Amino acid sequence: MLLGSCFSEHIGTGLSDLKFEVQQNPHGILFAPDAITQALQDYIDGRVYYKQDLFQSEGIWYSWNHHSRFSDLNPAVVLEKINAAVQQANAFMKQTNFLIITLGSAFSYRLTEKALLASKGVNDPVANCHRAPGSWFNKELMTIDHMVEIFTHMIQLLRQLNPAISIFFTISPVRHIRDGVQDNNRSKARLFETIQRLEEKDEAVYYFPAYELVVDVLRDYRFYDVDLVHPNYAATEFVINHFLKACLTTKAQDIAEQVKKIQLACRHRPQHPTSLPHQQFLTHSFEKVVALQTNYPFLNLTAERHYFEQQLTFKEK
Repeated sequence: MLLGSCFSEHIGTGLSDLKFEVQQNPHGILFAPDAITQALQDYIDGRVYYKQDLFQSEGIWYSWNHHSRFSDLNPAVVLEKINAAVQQANAFMKQTNFLIITLGSAFSYRLTEKALLASKGVNDPVANCHRAPGSWFNKELMTIDHMVEIFTHMIQLLRQLNPAISIFFTISPVRHIRDGVQDNNRSKARLFETIQRLEEKDEAVYYFPAYELVVDVLRDYRFYDVDLVHPNYAATEFVINHFLKACLTTKAQDIAEQVKKIQLACRHRPQHPTSLPHQQFLTHSFEKVVALQTNYPFLNLTAERHYFEQQLTFKEK
């Protein structure tokens, strides 16, 4: 399971493409430690959300704990999506081997009296501001001690639910420029120190240096998107490849490499589709899918197998 900033979704998508069983961000993208620990609490408890947990703004219903992708004009639709996601996360959390948390920012946004919303109390943290007026929130930089405290408590609860779980922390290389460069650096620094303390307290807590790989190893704006803030495809691929080498067994790396070759074969677009060499390529690729699925039944290669079967049937016609 992966939780956290948009960068966690890049990692999650990369792992999912390699046929790892992945669930990512059941609450949607989250940045702050208090938002992430609240989401984890929901999954552990199997929390059920009700209409009084939502709020309405300009005719649209939202949850302060969730990304705006859960929003809708109909509160029943919002609740159906939220509660289905929580229940799926609860079941997944009980049997997952690894939890990967990507922290984006140490800034917390808390409701002010001007919000006047029944779903949250004054000074309660929110996971997403949903473009509400700035006067509805107080922004505060969370202390290291507080972040260590809430994560330590949450890790204890996770171990009660799933004693075998291992926890990886990463820090997003995406800079929160809206906070200002100086405040972004202060925020990231507190996240680094928080994770260091958690590592020292728990042998099954690990840190993966995604931030350092992008900011210190790549160190070049050609690895960023046009906004010069978000890492581009080449950068995220670089990080994922390092993650696989650092965190996977040799056998798992070999399987992942075979899966990757099959997916590249699926994306291949020939210049001459009806040629004999391409038909042989399709046959060979199909045979590789069948062999890999036979050797490792836990892999779900249904889509890839169906693709090559279709292509071969089409050529026969």
